[in-house]
Amino acid sequence: MRFADVPDGYRSGFACFVGRPNAGKSTLTNALIGQKIAITSSRPQTTRHAIRGILHRPDAQLIVIDTPGLHKPRTLLGSRLNDVVRETWAEVDVVGFCVPADVPVGRGDEFIVNELRGVAHRTPVIGVVTKTDLAEPEQVLARLTELSKLMEFAEIVPCSAKDGYQTRLVADLLVKRLPEGMPLYPDGDLTDEPEEILVAELIREASLEGVRDELPHSIAVVIEEMAPRERHPKAEPMLDITANIYVERSSQKGIVIGKGGERLRQVGTDSRRQIEALLGTKVFLDLHVKIAKDWQRDPRQLRKLGF
Repeated sequence: MRFADVPDGYRSGFACFVGRPNAGKSTLTNALIGQKIAITSSRPQTTRHAIRGILHRPDAQLIVIDTPGLHKPRTLLGSRLNDVVRETWAEVDVVGFCVPADVPVGRGDEFIVNELRGVAHRTPVIGVVTKTDLAEPEQVLARLTELSKLMEFAEIVPCSAKDGYQTRLVADLLVKRLPEGMPLYPDGDLTDEPEEILVAELIREASLEGVRDELPHSIAVVIEEMAPRERHPKAEPMLDITANIYVERSSQKGIVIGKGGERLRQVGTDSRRQIEALLGTKVFLDLHVKIAKDWQRDPRQLRKLGF
């Protein structure tokens, strides 16, 4: 959309989804944008960056920020992820507070709501019951009732990102609370995240599948090189990517690599498929597993790994 084509009453601004880990924030973000820009996993605390996705509509441009799950931190990494959440919701136009329909509202949710009250006087907060596809109708009703007792929300809405139930309504409720204004990003942009960050996240997502409970928090991915391959003019374009997968201990390195390198090959296959879909080009992926001892607690190593 060209700026000259913006209709009267056009709205643009920022929203963020917050909630405890594994509340469905990333899946909902992807559903609203219509493309995968945030990685998802059944593992808690998968999201480590505030990922921005851009929804273009005839009447509005909604920038959705997916944030890490707010939690009681046990490491310096955990504390920094919580800081990312608080910094994000202090700057947006509207907040969506997510609770999953299949799990009762608990102390973690109450902890987040207590903090949200500090911004609710200036920023509207919408309660979102996610994952209704995983719950019976009476469970959804129970979550809506529990949510309404936590605080006074601007709206409360149930939805399912998986089957599309009321995701358009969620977008409508967020857009309604944006200020009137011109588009903030060019038409067609779906995210402003650097490609290297998105690629690293897709590799980490593939690395998380099928590993032990304690390992996901210990995995970090850094792109060392990402460049088009020199080729014959008639050859198919190819992007060479070299990435390091960091873990904290040698035993974890063995888990990620697997017997005879089988797991690492699977990680490469799974992530390459996603990367090629994201970038629209063939990819040669060169993965290496390295040890960064106790990196989650080491300020120097956290900086090196981008936190």
